[in-house]
Amino acid sequence: MEVRVDNSRVIYHRYGKGEPMLLVHGITTYSFIWDNLIQGLSSRYDVVVPDLLGCGESDFDAEDLSPGAQAGMLVGLMDKLEIESAHMVTHDIGGAVGQIMAVSNPGRVRDLVMINTVGYDYWPVQPIVTFRVPILRQLAMAVMNKKLLRKVVERGVYHKDRVTEALMDDFYRPLEKPEGRQGFLKLAGSLDKMQLMDIKDEIHDLSMNVMIVRGDADPYLPPEISERLHANIRGSRLERIETGGHFLQLDEPDWLVGLIMDFCREKPWRGARVHREFGDEDYRTISPGL
Repeated sequence: MEVRVDNSRVIYHRYGKGEPMLLVHGITTYSFIWDNLIQGLSSRYDVVVPDLLGCGESDFDAEDLSPGAQAGMLVGLMDKLEIESAHMVTHDIGGAVGQIMAVSNPGRVRDLVMINTVGYDYWPVQPIVTFRVPILRQLAMAVMNKKLLRKVVERGVYHKDRVTEALMDDFYRPLEKPEGRQGFLKLAGSLDKMQLMDIKDEIHDLSMNVMIVRGDADPYLPPEISERLHANIRGSRLERIETGGHFLQLDEPDWLVGLIMDFCREKPWRGARVHREFGDEDYRTISPGL
């Protein structure tokens, strides 16, 4: 399905009935990354899964692809779909989009889940940094093929056998077209960590429930991001799993579905929250097989 938001074509998918839930992907992926969670989540929620601008099948030539602009697009999408507020589940740079939305439009976000999220000024990281240098990114994209992309994906997945040819077809599909490659390059160049640094104090005092989820085998984003967010966002919940890489949706989809559904059933925050100092061990670590 598609809608026009501020003259940009936005592709989205919608499943199930119930309270609205918005799934927001990160860079190098698009809406397909949530496929293994859809059946479980849509059994209880009205699940909306968009392609961010510059990704998947949404417009590649939007003027601004920064996290702040993507947050504005999602608000516009919700308006088009007549969704007043939604549970927001995010991944990677989608977490930046979620943080900005939660601060700038708190009434639209019922609660916020951030999976292997970016945060503060710890990002962008390699290999995305390469794509931000004009000469290097043109060279990198010139030689980028499915074999090289597979190395990036395999590094970010704990269960290597999950990286199949069919999965790589999904990852690579937008990059088959020149406009898809240009959209990816533009998105990589639009990642502005200062947009999160500008709201770092406001993000600490969110009025909605917040859960941070960390796959401890993530090689791309350091654990300090999740730990610092948890320490500073009052009343937040941090969940960790050893058998999850960066693409946690591929490694542990059933665990994620259960975790998200449990979290979204929690009552909204009421009253004072206890501030946790950085380094507090108030989280659960899930071991393999548990």
